[in-house]
Amino acid sequence: MLGPVEERTMTLQEIKALMAFNTWANRRFFEAVGQLSHEQYTRDMHSSHGGIHGTLVHIVGTEGLWLARWQKHPDPSAGLPSQGHSLADLRALWEQTRADMGQFLDGLNDQKLQEILTATTRAGTFSNPYWQMIQHVVDHSSYHRGQIVTMLRQLGVTPPSTGLIRFYREPATQA
Repeated sequence: MLGPVEERTMTLQEIKALMAFNTWANRRFFEAVGQLSHEQYTRDMHSSHGGIHGTLVHIVGTEGLWLARWQKHPDPSAGLPSQGHSLADLRALWEQTRADMGQFLDGLNDQKLQEILTATTRAGTFSNPYWQMIQHVVDHSSYHRGQIVTMLRQLGVTPPSTGLIRFYREPATQA
């Protein structure tokens, strides 16, 4: 049995593996939704963020927002995507965020992952070690990709398979 949360931690290697998984899965979803018609992509599916487009905007925006918080940007919400972004623009923004995230991770070490950062969100002000916040970003994106899976199925489209175990089993994803 695992002890209290304070007793658990993650190494930089584990964090980088999770972020590589997140990148791999997001990329697969961008490729999948790129095959949809504009109407399908923008259709209101009555989901938590409207439809596929709104959910991708939320995923990309949230990843960028958390990165800005970690970088201690004075206005973390500056430059977030909007519903007006095209799929191509959204993907380009995500690719830039992904590259910036990679640089941020390259600047970390196991000790830095344990440091506490205080972040203010819509839900309040919270203090957590970096490793927990980074893990949260991966979990958050996975959750919303799951919503996109449901929407794709409702459209009669087979969604990409992006389970973590599949990522680990595909040697090309480890490069």
